[in-house]
Amino acid sequence: MTSGNSDDPRNWSGPLENMGDKERGWLTDSMRGTVPHVDIHQALREHWLEMWYQPKIDLRRKCLAGAEALARINHPTLGVLLPQSFLAGVDDDSLARLTEHALLATLRDWSTFNDAGFNLKLAINVPVSTLLRLPIPTLVKENRPQDTRWPGLVVEVTEDQIVRDMALAQEIAKQLKISGVSVAIDDFGGGYSSLASLKDLPFAELKIDHSFVKNCAVEGTNGAICQTAIDLAHRFGSVAVAEGIENVADLQALQVMRCDFGQGVLLAPPMPLQRFIALLNQRNNRPNASQADGAAQSRVA
Repeated sequence: MTSGNSDDPRNWSGPLENMGDKERGWLTDSMRGTVPHVDIHQALREHWLEMWYQPKIDLRRKCLAGAEALARINHPTLGVLLPQSFLAGVDDDSLARLTEHALLATLRDWSTFNDAGFNLKLAINVPVSTLLRLPIPTLVKENRPQDTRWPGLVVEVTEDQIVRDMALAQEIAKQLKISGVSVAIDDFGGGYSSLASLKDLPFAELKIDHSFVKNCAVEGTNGAICQTAIDLAHRFGSVAVAEGIENVADLQALQVMRCDFGQGVLLAPPMPLQRFIALLNQRNNRPNASQADGAAQSRVA
C-alpha cells in the first residue's frame, strides 16, 4: 500500500526508498529528536495533538486489515513532531491526560472512517501505568461508537511492562474484554525469557519488535525469533504482527513464516486521518467518501 509524493514532507505516504531529500530530511531529523521539546499540557490546550494512522496489512490476503493510532503534535512553527519530542521525561499525570485524549480521539475517528465506508479495527498504545490510573474500560464503554458494526478496539501494551505483574495484567485484560477491547503484546522479544508466563494472559495479538523483524530474511537469530513468535501466537489462538517492515526480502520471509499481519514504511507509513481516507478512496477508485459502502479491501502496491 503505497502512494506518491506530496508537497508537504510530513504527509509522505510512499515507501522509504522513494523518499526525496526533503521528506527524508524531515523524517531523519524527527527520529533523531533534533526538534525542541514541546509540553503536552500546552499541546492539549492549544489543540496541537493529532492522531495519525499506520495501516496494518494482512500478509496472506494482501489487503488492509486495520490501523494503529499514533500520537503526533502538529506545532504551528515546528511542524509535525514525533513522540520522542514530547514524551521524554513526561510525568504520569501528563501521560494519563495524553492517553485519555488519544483514546477518545481514536474512538471518534472510527466513526469518521466508517462514515467514509471503511470499517477498520483500530489499535492504540496504552502504557500499563496509565491503565492503572485511568478507568479505560469505563471510558470505552461510555464513548465507544453506538454502531453494531464497530469491531472493537485493540490496546497495545509493551511486553516488558506487562510481564512485571501478570496477575494484574490478567485482571485488566478481563475488564477490557467486557468493553469490547482486546489486548496486544507490543514490542515482543525484549522479554524473551518470559515466554512461559504468556500462556496465562488472554492476548489477541503478538507484535514482533522491529529490531527482530529487521533483516529477519538474512540474520539467522532474528529469523528464528520471528518464527518462534509467530508459532507461539498461533499456538495460543492469537495472531502475529510484524512491526517495522522495511524491505521486500523481510516481507517475503515473514510471509513464508506465515506471519498474519505487518506494519512498516515498506507497506505504508503513519499518516493523518484525512490523508489515509483519501488514499483508501484512491486505491478503491472511489472519487469521494459519500459513495463508499462496506469495508476497505485496499491492495498492497
